[in-house]
Formats: sequence, structure tokens, C-alpha cells
Amino acid sequence: MYSYQTKRLPKETIEIDLTIPSSDITRERAIALTRLAKEITIEGFRKGNVPEAIAEKHLKQEEIYQEMIRVVLPQIYEEVVKKEKIMPIMSPKIQLTSAKENEDWKIKIAVCEKPKIELGDYKKVIKEVKGEAKKADIWVPGKTPGTAEEKKNQEEAKSRQINEVLEAILKTAKIEIPDLIIEDELNHRLSRLVDDVQKIGLTTEQYLKSKNLTMEVLKSQFKREIEDTYKLEFLLAEVADKEGIKVEKEDLNKLFVNIKDQKEKDKAMANSYYYATILRKQKTIDFLISI
Repeated sequence: MYSYQTKRLPKETIEIDLTIPSSDITRERAIALTRLAKEITIEGFRKGNVPEAIAEKHLKQEEIYQEMIRVVLPQIYEEVVKKEKIMPIMSPKIQLTSAKENEDWKIKIAVCEKPKIELGDYKKVIKEVKGEAKKADIWVPGKTPGTAEEKKNQEEAKSRQINEVLEAILKTAKIEIPDLIIEDELNHRLSRLVDDVQKIGLTTEQYLKSKNLTMEVLKSQFKREIEDTYKLEFLLAEVADKEGIKVEKEDLNKLFVNIKDQKEKDKAMANSYYYATILRKQKTIDFLISI
């Protein structure tokens, strides 16, 4: 039977030190080999009828252990999370710290929960921000209401107001984004950047040089962007919860009715949760602007 210890770290991060006895590893490895033997194709044997001893000779040790981990580790993780009442908000980071033959395996699992949020008096701050913006919004002679230029100015003013309101919330609230989230998103961004740069025939070094950047500076910029983005996501969700902002079925129907292609509509409806999240965020921003 496995054993574990949990440690709570700053920024709502939990570390799980897991030990799986060598006897369990031996047993689960044998079960994994049985599964793989049913799937492997070897000349002279029908699929599903390959003897395990033969299958083992055609499989790499890593393949057997990977199959074992694929099944066993998620089961253990789910049991620990349920027992410890952990509420993860992302996939765990798993590190195999010791996995020697005929010895207990040591595994470190890091996961994080929703960060603690203090919104502060966001309504007061927003009113102050809007008050200052209103003072600056002075009518200029020569501008005719209703013209394309005036409409463009109104759109730009609304965009500025949204940015000012969101910046005010960021400054007012207290929230720390777990490092695990930032590092995970950073890795995704860097991976996408490498792919995009390669598509245009450049190396990462050439791209950085063209932008007069170093990798460390780029990572620092990405981290700030990621942190602010996630802060806003959590803060807007917190405001929505506090103010009882919801997305009703009618809201989604109004969105889906505008999609004429049936296949696209079916696809959108299958992803209703995603669209509900977007609509709720927009409703929350509209609410903040209306304060």
C-alpha cells in the first residue's frame, strides 16, 4: 500500500510526497505487461494471444513501466486528492525522484488550488476612476455628433474606460497567482513561439536578436503578462460570484441563433460551458462599467 505526506506551500500550492512499495511496483508491472501483451502484434501470433514471456522480450522496460504509471498514478492521485479534500485547478506537476529496480518508488506531485482573493472596495475605486475620466471628457467644438469620427472616438473612449476599470481592480485587489500556473503557461507560450518562428524560417536566437531581446527578458515579459491575465480572470470570476452574475439558457440561445451553419452551431452548443464562461465575463465587465 502506498504512503504519502502533504505539505502546503505559499500561493495555495500543495506538494505530495508519494512512496509506492517495491512489492506494489512488481505487482502493477505484471498487470501492465498483461495489458500490453494483449495489444502487441508479433509475427506468428494472433493479436491478443501473445504469451507474456514472448511479449516481454519484444517490449522495452520503459514501455512496461510507462503503461504501469499511466494507469496506477492517476488512481493514486485521485484517491489522495479526495482524501485530503484538495481542489486542484490544473493538472499536477509530477516528478519521479527515485525509481530503482527492487526499491520503493519516490514520486513528488505538485498541484495548486484557487488563489485567495481580496477584492477590496472595487466599487468605490471604479467610481473614482470614472469620475476622473468624466472630467477629462470635454466636448471639443467642431466635432459633429453622429459622424463616423465621433463614433470612432466613442468606441475608443469606451475601450479606454474598460482598461482603466480593469487596471483599477488589479491595483485594488490582493491576489497571488500560483507559480505552477505561470510556469505551465510560460512553457506553452515559449513552445508556440518556437513553432511560429520556425515556420517563418528563423531560429529562436535570430528572432530574439531582431527584437533586441534576450531569452531572460522575454520570459520576464511573458510572466508579467501571464500573471496579469490570470489575475483578471480570477478577479472577474470573483466579482461575478459576489454579485450573482449568471448566464441563463436564453443568453446562450441568443448567441447560437446567429450561427447559420448547422455543423458550426452543433459544435458551439457542444461547447456551451466555454461560451457561458465568455458571456459571464462580458456581463461582469458590463456590470463594472455601469457602476
